[in-house]
Amino acid sequence: MTETRADAFDAFYRDTSRRLTRYAYGLTGDAGEAQDLVQEAYARAWQRWRRLAAYDDPEAWLRLVVNRLSSDRWRRIGVRRAREAAAAPLPPVGPPSENTVLLVRAMRELPADQRRALALHYLLDRSVADIARELGAAEGTVKSWLSRGRTTLAAALLTDREGVRNVR
Repeated sequence: MTETRADAFDAFYRDTSRRLTRYAYGLTGDAGEAQDLVQEAYARAWQRWRRLAAYDDPEAWLRLVVNRLSSDRWRRIGVRRAREAAAAPLPPVGPPSENTVLLVRAMRELPADQRRALALHYLLDRSVADIARELGAAEGTVKSWLSRGRTTLAAALLTDREGVRNVR
């Protein structure tokens, strides 16, 4: 039985992928980034496999690709940091208003489904149908969550808590 091009590449991948991933991790210090670099290196190797298969050490070619990809990554990080350092600092953000603090406190007390439905509807302008699809619920259930959430929020915001003035 003759070994196909794909079989040869699969065997090469099985024999070298762990070593190459460890090498990439050593270069980047980030497991996810290392896996991305290795995946890109193998994708490039597959495109050139007919030529690479004839090399004395195709794994050395992969290491070179990972080196270059890693260097590109560090260069991009350096450029981004330099750009951010040269930019004017953002103006300081003032403290949240009393109304914002009260609203956030009241939202935290809602059940998660009501809080999600209210945030999707009022903060992201999603329709009831969109929310139902996203949360995997019936439209009537979403309407109920919105109604109950609004009622609970209104009651919480009108209640005088800990000497804080009422919000209307």
